[in-house]
Amino acid sequence: MSRASSALPHYNGKMRASTSRYRWIVALAFSGAALLFAQEWQTAADLAGVDFTGLSPARKTLALKALRTQACTCGCAMKVAECRVKDPNCSYSRGLASITVGAIKAGKTVDEAIAESKASKFGTRPTPKLLDNPVPIPTLGSPVMGPADARITLVEFSDFQCPYCSKAMAQINATLKAYPKDVRLIFKQYPLMELHPAAAISAAASLAAHQQGKFWPMHDVLFANRPRLSRQSILAWAKELGLDVQRFTADLDSDAIKKAVLRDQADGDKAGVEGTPTVFLNGQRYNGDLAPDAFKPVIEGELKRLSAKK
Repeated sequence: MSRASSALPHYNGKMRASTSRYRWIVALAFSGAALLFAQEWQTAADLAGVDFTGLSPARKTLALKALRTQACTCGCAMKVAECRVKDPNCSYSRGLASITVGAIKAGKTVDEAIAESKASKFGTRPTPKLLDNPVPIPTLGSPVMGPADARITLVEFSDFQCPYCSKAMAQINATLKAYPKDVRLIFKQYPLMELHPAAAISAAASLAAHQQGKFWPMHDVLFANRPRLSRQSILAWAKELGLDVQRFTADLDSDAIKKAVLRDQADGDKAGVEGTPTVFLNGQRYNGDLAPDAFKPVIEGELKRLSAKK
């Protein structure tokens, strides 16, 4: 996901970066290497994709010090050495490491080497567009809030156990309140089950409630109780919301609901979703901050563009 909007530091970008790295580490866990890799970046004498050839032991020590000190610019919030260990496919840490080691090899100090790499093309991450090109997103049958004839449709891929999604919920609600006739919200499930053990059952619970016309009340309860999500709690909340609990339980455990969650996840993957929350505005992925004061100019710009097309 947090991924000011021009440099992608808001929750959307942070979650995208952390999610992709987490999935890579989870894959390593099956080979028993994850814990070792997580611990060794501060002591490893060799790093993936980093060529220390030609350095004396003393110069290599300086190079490693620089790489363990220098921040990676890919948005991962890790040091270069850490990123090389945990995400060897990262082009930013690889490029920064190459330039830093080259500068140390040329006799420069640690500070000079870091400064040289920062001044390179790897020193800053390109600023993404606020709105990507539109992509098709299936929404038939998905929960909707707002008028059917709204000129702007927001499609949110979300996870009920994600703290960034909880924050986004309040921000999106503020936008819906500010534009009651022009903006509607469609909710899509994207539970990050590797990160959040209660995400899958929470997604299923919201869709089971949707079967009885109570998606949004359940949506609000799940987010309000994010630290306490469990099957037992969900069944209690269903009763409090006035749902037919027997029917709710059957739907909660049904193959149909599980397939619906998987379909939403697949739709998100096809649309380029990498983390939560991810919001699309009229099919265009929004890469900025969802805070109302940041989102308002984007909404206004889209409304103006649509008016000019008439």
